[in-house]
Amino acid sequence: MPLQVIQVKSGLVKDITEYSAGKAGPFWVDGKNVRFRDGFARKIGGWEKEVMNGVNVSGVADYDTEVSLVGIAREMNYWRAFSNGEDFLAIGTHNHLFILENNALYDITPLRATASSLSDPFATENGKSIVTVTDSSHGASQGDWVRISGADLMTGIAANTFNDYYGHEIVSVVNANSYTIDVGTAATSTDTSGGGTVTIKYLIGLAAGLGTQTSAMGLGWGAGGWGDSTWGTPRATSSSDVVLENSQWSLNLWGEDLVATVRGGQIYYWDTSVGVGTRAVLASTLSGAADVPTQNRVTLVSFPDRHLVAGGTNAVGASTHDPMLVRWSDQEDLPDWTPTATNTAGDQRLEVGTKIVTMVPTRGETFISTDEAVYGMSFVGPPFTFSFRLVATNCGVISKNAATNVDSSVFWMGRSSFFVYNGSVNEIACPVKLYVFDRMEKDYTDSIFIANNKAFAEVSWFYVSDENDDLSGGNPEPDSYVTFNYDENTWSTGVIPRTTWFDAFGFRRVPFAFSPAGLLYNHESGVDDDGSALDAYIESAPIEMTQSGEFLMLVDKIVPDATITGTLDLTLKTKKYPNASTTTSKGPFSISSTSGKVSVRAKGRQMAVRFASDAIGDNWSLGQFRANLRQDGMR
Repeated sequence: MPLQVIQVKSGLVKDITEYSAGKAGPFWVDGKNVRFRDGFARKIGGWEKEVMNGVNVSGVADYDTEVSLVGIAREMNYWRAFSNGEDFLAIGTHNHLFILENNALYDITPLRATASSLSDPFATENGKSIVTVTDSSHGASQGDWVRISGADLMTGIAANTFNDYYGHEIVSVVNANSYTIDVGTAATSTDTSGGGTVTIKYLIGLAAGLGTQTSAMGLGWGAGGWGDSTWGTPRATSSSDVVLENSQWSLNLWGEDLVATVRGGQIYYWDTSVGVGTRAVLASTLSGAADVPTQNRVTLVSFPDRHLVAGGTNAVGASTHDPMLVRWSDQEDLPDWTPTATNTAGDQRLEVGTKIVTMVPTRGETFISTDEAVYGMSFVGPPFTFSFRLVATNCGVISKNAATNVDSSVFWMGRSSFFVYNGSVNEIACPVKLYVFDRMEKDYTDSIFIANNKAFAEVSWFYVSDENDDLSGGNPEPDSYVTFNYDENTWSTGVIPRTTWFDAFGFRRVPFAFSPAGLLYNHESGVDDDGSALDAYIESAPIEMTQSGEFLMLVDKIVPDATITGTLDLTLKTKKYPNASTTTSKGPFSISSTSGKVSVRAKGRQMAVRFASDAIGDNWSLGQFRANLRQDGMR
């Protein structure tokens, strides 16, 4: 027989049997760190770490010190200030708010309180790094952060260790007047000292909605279904159906300034013109502030009318949080939220669902999702300011960061499907849906986020899988992704640990993202994993070598067609029957850009091909491979 083209259709298909995927396509059925372009598979781009520099105790950038984030990055926003031309990257972690300017990492987390002129507030114990801090009525919680300044050298611990710019986490609360911190250096004696002019700044923390890393099952009285366990006893995690949320930020731009909202907490404002030495402040302290909401699930700035909009907030004059209430400020007046006859501030309560999950600005309207439905909010001007329409139900976004707008189409992940909204809501056909949702850890869906990579027409959702190494520790972060190419309508999967992502924008020419370790990576940079090999592979479904599969066929030659840098391994797998327990594998055969043919000898009715690479510098893009087939005997 003449050479036969091995024509595998673009995209992964994992939700049907491999034999069916071979007959229906044939399709690719397994892969890691690959994408599809122009109908063919190729390895994804690599990434390189971007160094972030520290700041010394005086608040000056220290370009000899490399640092990572404090906390898990959940949200980013990037912009260039028109007043000074500087580029700013705002990063909200589960316990801090940072600005990255000129590659130096500045802490602008708002303050809850400041204690000044404390005298000898530190008590050390010989040989231990745990220090007890005394401050009357401190009001802090375990896990909150403090920034100390003015401390003197004491008992073998350098003053700058206490006065570290990024501060210290509270390890435990002893009582209302004292708590402990870990300074990382063991004391050489037991002593009480620190100097007479110590200042302690208390960053906002758990009381303000900040400091919870991982969504967790809610425990206690009332959790679980009716009749579960016995009366008057707290429920176990295994029986709980209540999921507590992690700490999140909404980071919005008001001109060149930053509006930062803690989920479940208050709205803060950072004025770019005051510089990175000044922290964000409550919006309620700004000039002209009136009835600024104090509990908010999510915020955004509406376009083009420029109202600050809050979803899941408290009504004017009320302290009770309404998770379905939408409020907005006066037009072009961020701190004024009091509705009057002469301004455009107002509110509207949504009906379908139990809480507002997210809001996304689109062309001509604002996309709002509750946990059960999606709404469109459009600016109509006085006297109503905005109109609201129910767009669809049973399609709510699964998490705050699981939806994004791409060229006026909103893509998102629901609780069991993927959707797109471009005037109407449609479920996106996904041949890997069962695979993704079956391996997804449902207790940690709150950390799911979407990543836009417009250069490749891709949106990806990162999630915690059942193979996550940190599941036993209780704080797993997203380790896997699923990607939809909306130009070619194809899907792919892979494994990359990331917690937030921002597409190429302005001065940043490639997408960038943070890892769970707080490191910043520039993606689509090179072909490796920050200097290490980036493993990638793709495998086809078993392809029927004859029309009806009635004959055994012998494969004795493969003719490659690929663009390859380095090497690419080819493995050929054959079977006699779809459910046969025995698979004959031949290879791997190493091929390069100059390989003319690969001599093999494999027999079967179905043939699958696998391409893989695992060396530094490897890169490849597949074309149309061909195989030499001939009918063979039964033995």
